[in-house]
Amino acid sequence: MATTLRDVAQHARVSVKTVSNVINDYPHVSDDVRRRVREAVRALGYRPNLAARTLRTGRTGLLALVVADVEAPGLHGLAREVVRAATSQGFRVVIEPHGPDAWPSARAGGPPGVDAVLLATDVAAPGVLDARLGAGTPLVLLGESSGDPRCDRVALDGVRAAADATEHLLHTGRRRIAAIGARPGAATGHAQPHTLGYQRAVHRAGLDLPAGYLRTTSQHRYEDGYRAAHRLFAHEQRPDAVFCYSDRLAIGALRAAADAGLRVPADVAVIGIGDSAEGRYSRPTLTSVSADPAFLARTAVALAVARLDRPDAPPARIIAPHTILPRESSHPSG
Repeated sequence: MATTLRDVAQHARVSVKTVSNVINDYPHVSDDVRRRVREAVRALGYRPNLAARTLRTGRTGLLALVVADVEAPGLHGLAREVVRAATSQGFRVVIEPHGPDAWPSARAGGPPGVDAVLLATDVAAPGVLDARLGAGTPLVLLGESSGDPRCDRVALDGVRAAADATEHLLHTGRRRIAAIGARPGAATGHAQPHTLGYQRAVHRAGLDLPAGYLRTTSQHRYEDGYRAAHRLFAHEQRPDAVFCYSDRLAIGALRAAADAGLRVPADVAVIGIGDSAEGRYSRPTLTSVSADPAFLARTAVALAVARLDRPDAPPARIIAPHTILPRESSHPSG
């Protein structure tokens, strides 16, 4: 038998009306009561009656988490936290892949039947942002510091994260630091945040790096990291460290180093971004920049829910904290 509002109310020792108020995120509920109700919702596995909610409020109770790659490292942790945060607010989550065939009609506004979209990719399909925003559906950009200024965003500070990663390599004694993951054209056009952070850290250290140390990739696949690192390791002035814009690129670079007969970290240090499970179990283990997925998820869901109630509020931009997780791939040289 399905759990009812009354079951949740009895478990939390509150009225059915109070449970309804918490689930629908109404104000004027104390923090203690709100916490008790949300704990009861999780403990009992309560799921709102979406059909009844839609008739009453015009909302479906569904949030869409749109991702660039359903197999991307770190996605499972982020998705788990998004589901947890959404459930505590009385919503369910559907996961949508992003790509040219994922949303058949941008004019239709993307995935149908959802109250809000969390977009966990920095490149949207043509027309998707305009269609969603034009339809009045809340759209939160998640995980990147760049993006459309019309949208709410919760983001890693890409410039600061890249600078911190590069400075970590500098502090371990490396001086020939290459980077992998810039978008094609980024070296001559408007640089993306990771490129800016890398370049600023290098310049602050007074280093004049050889041409070709900033490697572009069309995607962030393992093979992209491998190919870029393979070229770097054949460079006349081989780098002694590589900063990769994602853990996938970094893991590809680790394999390229092994194939080139290089020891990591004795000959070359490697750092990525993402704190993926693959990096934690690679050999050597991968040093990585980690954002807090729980913070990203809680904040993104809160922004989406707030936008439902205040559609005309100015777009919010919230920076997520990050930390360097030193592991075997960047032990100090010498």
